[in-house]
Amino acid sequence: MKKLNFGSKLLLILVSITVISLSLMIYIVSSYSYTNSRDDAQSYINELTEKNALEVKNTLDKAIVISNSIANRYTSSIEHDEKLSEEGTIRYLKSLLENNKFILGAWFTFEEGTNFYEKNDGSGNPNYYTKAGNFQPYVVRNNDGTFTIQPASAFDLASEWINLPYKNKGISITEPYNYDVDGKTILMTTVSSPVYYKGKFIGAVGVDFSLDYFNKKSNEIKLFKTGYTTILDSYGKIISHPTKEILGKNIKDISRSPNLLKSLEFNKKGESYSYIDKNIRNGENSYFYIYPFEFGETKTYWSFVSIVPENEYLEKATFIRNFSIVCGLIVLIIIILVLIYSMKVLNKNLTIIKDGLLNFFSYLNKESKNAQLIKINSTDEFGQMAEMINENIKKTENLIIQDNDLIEDVKSVVNEVKNGRFDKRIERNTENANLEELKNTFNEMLETTKNSVGYDINKIAQVLNNFVKLDFRGRIDDKGNIAVGINNLANIITQMLVENKTNGLTLDESSNILLSNVDKLNQSSNEAAASLEETAAAIEEITSNIRNNTENISKMAILSNEVTASASQGEKLANQTTVSMDEINNQVNLINEAITVIDQIAFQTNILSLNAAVEAATAGEAGKGFAVVAAEVRNLASRSADAAREIKSIVETATVKANDGKKIAGNMIEGYKQLNGNITHTINLIQDIQNASKEQLLGIEQINDAVNQLDQQTQQNAAVASQTHDVAVLTDEIAKLIVSDANAKEFAGKNEVKAKDVKTNNYQRESKQEIKREKSPILKTSSHKKEIKTQTTNDNEWESF
Repeated sequence: MKKLNFGSKLLLILVSITVISLSLMIYIVSSYSYTNSRDDAQSYINELTEKNALEVKNTLDKAIVISNSIANRYTSSIEHDEKLSEEGTIRYLKSLLENNKFILGAWFTFEEGTNFYEKNDGSGNPNYYTKAGNFQPYVVRNNDGTFTIQPASAFDLASEWINLPYKNKGISITEPYNYDVDGKTILMTTVSSPVYYKGKFIGAVGVDFSLDYFNKKSNEIKLFKTGYTTILDSYGKIISHPTKEILGKNIKDISRSPNLLKSLEFNKKGESYSYIDKNIRNGENSYFYIYPFEFGETKTYWSFVSIVPENEYLEKATFIRNFSIVCGLIVLIIIILVLIYSMKVLNKNLTIIKDGLLNFFSYLNKESKNAQLIKINSTDEFGQMAEMINENIKKTENLIIQDNDLIEDVKSVVNEVKNGRFDKRIERNTENANLEELKNTFNEMLETTKNSVGYDINKIAQVLNNFVKLDFRGRIDDKGNIAVGINNLANIITQMLVENKTNGLTLDESSNILLSNVDKLNQSSNEAAASLEETAAAIEEITSNIRNNTENISKMAILSNEVTASASQGEKLANQTTVSMDEINNQVNLINEAITVIDQIAFQTNILSLNAAVEAATAGEAGKGFAVVAAEVRNLASRSADAAREIKSIVETATVKANDGKKIAGNMIEGYKQLNGNITHTINLIQDIQNASKEQLLGIEQINDAVNQLDQQTQQNAAVASQTHDVAVLTDEIAKLIVSDANAKEFAGKNEVKAKDVKTNNYQRESKQEIKREKSPILKTSSHKKEIKTQTTNDNEWESF
């Protein structure tokens, strides 16, 4: 790019931009047109698919309505205990088939057929009855519009068309299956409804429809040239397809495409799905749109699938894209040709202007003596540009001559300025406004410099050189601002040096006094820190002893509480013992009553035995055996009476002992009550001691904290005093350095400078130190009194305890 001329660069840039812009525009237009055409075609396919899917759904929903209406008829009949007419039932089923051409057959089956119809006595048509004699005809449509009636299958829960409504407790649809009707195998599916009576499943009714009906409907749909549709049930079986050999097969057995398997997952959720994949029919890339529709409200979905080859539904989009590309290329070639021609003319004029400008620049650089004009015979922009350049060339040539004269005058003035004189001015003039302005500005600068600095800078330099040598006695005889300022600066520096030397001498004398006082302060602080450290250690030991006493008192309080709990438990047990004694007394009284009854029984038994003995004696020989029994009974009664008396004696003794135990338990309860009262009083005293000990511990801890804090502050004061001593030493050194530095310079009045009088301030500081020393014993006395007061308070507390 760097080696190309401007026209070539401009041509290359314009061509590149044009190519990129048109290419981008062609790409965007063709892509947009292609995308829109493709989307329109896919939308058309989707809408047609959804429309036909809804037609199939309406057919299935109609089958659901018919099946439910048959089930409702039988439910109403059994609820009203109504027997149905056999001929009326067949007419009803035939009318359903006549009015709904998509239905192949209608049927019903019940666990107990006699609920609705009479059992066959052998006189009925055998095609209407099962082998068990139940009326269950299966009405089927023939191709010629007639009907075939044959016995329906017997009630069997294993049959899918019976088991599904039983298991789902509602309307159901079976998988496609082959069924023999009048000697012909037909691929069909069944919609069946359950029949309940009092909450119990008693049978099922339904309608069958041949899948050939849906296959014909599906094949009638035309999608572009070779596109076709197919229907899949909820199990993935193919219900309709142009290839009859795969009808009734599962789609997974025909294709393992990931997109197809994914669409089945979407089908279970009732969501539509579209993708591009190979067509299993012809192997071409095709657009698949799968639209699921629900079977009634059972959450069971069938899918209506549309399949169209890409080269068919994208034919229009491809034509628009190719047409856009060809038109764009033609336009691009025309634009490039026009640009090439325009660039040739542009390059020619630019070359002439370039040569003229190079000649002019050569004149400006003094490589040539004369400037040549540019010759372009045209009235366009390039001709106008050449005319304007020629006018400026002439004007510039005159200005250069005037500028050269002015520059020579400037050189002479600058040489005077280099020698340090500012009283010369530039006299020559020029038409160049910038140089004229520069001349005036330069003259104003020289005048300003003369007024600000001085007319001769050499004198100023001489005085400043003396300042560098630390000699501030020289002055400048000039009215320039800088000259006057340097004279004022010399006066200020002289005053400052005099003041610095005075302050240095004063600071030297004061630092000696400060150093002496800091030594005394440092010694006092160290002594105070040592004393406070010993005091803090002693108070810490006292605090530890009081803390241990407080902990022991707390343990005594805990032990007292445990003793109280034990005494309360003993009192409780004594109360329980008293209650137990009362219960024993009650039981003993009951035993006494029982013994009295036994004694009375023994007495009555004895009397009866005596009467029996009298009767036996009266009976003679016949009553001897009875007399022996009576004697034994009397002996038994005597022994019972003796045992009762012994038991009574024992019980009376137990009663006496129980009463004694009760008295002892009562005495124990009174003793426990007194013990509890004494323990409670002891606990209260321990709690008072504990509270007083805690307050005492709190007070001594506060004192300990205060002493520790004071110890820390004293240590800090000692450290500060030590640092102050270092500062005082440094201050003394600085004072001597200031005096030495001032003596190293030359200024007026140097040898007459003396230190300031600081004796008055020193006297005031010594007076303050004496006052502080007098106050210290007063503070110690106050502290001692406070310590005595605290001790007295503690003694009074112990005395009250």
